[in-house]
Amino acid sequence: MKLSTKLPRMKTQPVIVGISGASGAIYGVRLLATLRRLGVETHLVISQGARLTLPETGLTVGEVEQLATVAHQPDQLAAVIASGSFLTAGMLVAPCSMRTLAAIAHGAPHNLLTRAADVTLKERRRLVLLTRESPLTLAHLRNMASVTLMGGIICPPLPAFYPRPQTVDDIVNFSVSRAVELLGVHDPELPRWKADGN
Repeated sequence: MKLSTKLPRMKTQPVIVGISGASGAIYGVRLLATLRRLGVETHLVISQGARLTLPETGLTVGEVEQLATVAHQPDQLAAVIASGSFLTAGMLVAPCSMRTLAAIAHGAPHNLLTRAADVTLKERRRLVLLTRESPLTLAHLRNMASVTLMGGIICPPLPAFYPRPQTVDDIVNFSVSRAVELLGVHDPELPRWKADGN
C-alpha cells in the first residue's frame, strides 16, 4: 500500500480576541475584521474599560460584537473560552492595557478576558499582547518580562516604515497582520520586507 506524503490541510482553530481599556481600540476592531477576511472563527471579549474607549473608533459595542463569530460578556466566567478544554489557536489582546497586563502577569484574572488569557498560557497556547502605554514604568517592564517568561508574546503595535505607509489605516493594518501571523495565521496582505534591488 502506497502512503501519501501529503499532510492534510488543517483548518485553523478559533482565535480569542480581547479588547481591553487602553486607547487604541481600533487595533482590536481591525483584528476582528482581518480574521473574518481570513475565514477564522473568533471569540470576542470586550472589557468594561474598553467599553469606555470604544467611542474613539466611532463604533458601538454592538457593531464591534457583530464582527466576531461569538461575543462573550466580560463577567461571563462560565463561557467556553474560560476552559482549557475549548481548543483554540491562541489569543490576541488588542489593545492590552497595563491593568490587563498586570492581571495576566500575576495570574490574577478578574474578568473573562484575563481568565481566557490565563487559560491560554496554562495550556501552552500562543498569547499575543498588543500593549499600549508610553513611557513605561519598571512595573510595566517587569510584568512584560513575566508574561514573556510564561510563553506570552509582547507585541506593541509599532509602525513599520519600509512599506511606506500613506495613511493611519496602513499603519494599523500592518501591526494587526503581524500580530495575526504570530498565531500562525497567514495573511497574504501583509507587506513583506524586500532587500534593495530584489
